Amino acid sequence: MSANLSRVAYFGPAGTFTEEALFTQSDLAVGELVAFGSIADVLSAVEGGDCALGFVPLENAIEGTVNATIDGLVFDVDLRIIREVVLDIHLNLMALPGTTVEEIDTVISFPHALAQCREFLSANLPTAVAVASNSTADAAKTLGEQRLERTAAIAPRLAAELYGLVIVAAGIEDHPENQTRFVAVAKRGVPERSGYDRTAIVCFQDADRPGSLYGILGQFAARNVNLTRLESRPTKRSLGDYCFIIEFEGHIGDPLIADCLAEMSATVARVKFLGSYPVAGVSAADERASLSEQRSEARAWVDALVHEQIEH
Repeated sequence: MSANLSRVAYFGPAGTFTEEALFTQSDLAVGELVAFGSIADVLSAVEGGDCALGFVPLENAIEGTVNATIDGLVFDVDLRIIREVVLDIHLNLMALPGTTVEEIDTVISFPHALAQCREFLSANLPTAVAVASNSTADAAKTLGEQRLERTAAIAPRLAAELYGLVIVAAGIEDHPENQTRFVAVAKRGVPERSGYDRTAIVCFQDADRPGSLYGILGQFAARNVNLTRLESRPTKRSLGDYCFIIEFEGHIGDPLIADCLAEMSATVARVKFLGSYPVAGVSAADERASLSEQRSEARAWVDALVHEQIEH
């Protein structure tokens, strides 16, 4: 799949984990990178045609879904996820040069980052006031530009370099194995099958039909499709009215998956397709190779049976 990569929107400002993850994708980072102050602005820029692609965080291993992203994709825009990227997350406490941990009485950062450093903050800065910012990098930018004394930011190492800060405590995250999944979104398009893919959809259940969720899940169970994520979100229409975000293994180009979505849409729920894209992560390449070998062996077995039938 090709796309005009002249402008790529991302959740900024410069120095966010989003930018760091984007830099790992050499083919996406070749265009003009445009930082936006909110996830909603990134998605709007893509839908409005100002940028060809958007790059935003979707899910954190510790704190879960980034609601601004998933709600935007479900309710506000009609975009396709065309790629996912997984990045290891390491957080640092940074301040103006000369500042010590003991002097800090205010800590600013993105709410997810603050939550991911609870143990460190409780043990080392129990009386410090936590202040939410639009992003980790925005916290560092505010601190650096306004020269705030007795204040620290929690942000990526890159942000300290960009905004004239020093790291007073490194790797303060409660879980060193923490990761965030980011997604690239476009107005249209589906990447070709890679051999190990993920599909994301939204199902709006029929509130007047008993057992609608059971019917949705039954479509996957009947075809032995492996679900990797199931999450409910309020539809914002009335109390108790929910939709379901579902991710599962497979690609819309697979006949089994296409049949599953068609049958589901026709019989049990209204379906919004969010995208089919290659699974990312350290083990993805190994899994892709393993599945390819299994398919080759299975095809060889079937071909041998067909040949045997012809000969007899």
